[in-house]
Amino acid sequence: MAVGPRDAALRQARTCYDHIAGRLGVAIAAHLLEQGAIAFDDEAGGQVTERAEAVLRPLGLATQEALATGAARRPPCRPCLDWSERRPHMAGRLGAMLCVHCLDRGWLRRAAGSRALEITPQGAVALRDWLGVARWSEVVNA
Repeated sequence: MAVGPRDAALRQARTCYDHIAGRLGVAIAAHLLEQGAIAFDDEAGGQVTERAEAVLRPLGLATQEALATGAARRPPCRPCLDWSERRPHMAGRLGAMLCVHCLDRGWLRRAAGSRALEITPQGAVALRDWLGVARWSEVVNA
């Protein structure tokens, strides 16, 4: 039995406050962790590493300046348990910045009257190329 939303669109990609959740959000967090761009610690916190700039550059996202600004009370990144996937996606300043970047680029589009995010054809190409085919298939093949 599936946990969380029954709506397939919400399970694939949605907003969780101001960051990306669902299978897409989980895949992004897993990729960033695997590439050493972020690290989650046992205290439910996280950090952005020196690798983040290089890992996010292919998306056209510069992190250093953006993460140096903003509210000091908000962590640069932190795990957020995804209620449909039961694995963490990424919250914090970097999570919000990545969501805005994907929306601004037209890779994601907000569904009317829903938290669902539609992955556009351009977004599918950009995100598949960045995440890799195997991880991308986890997002689109449920």
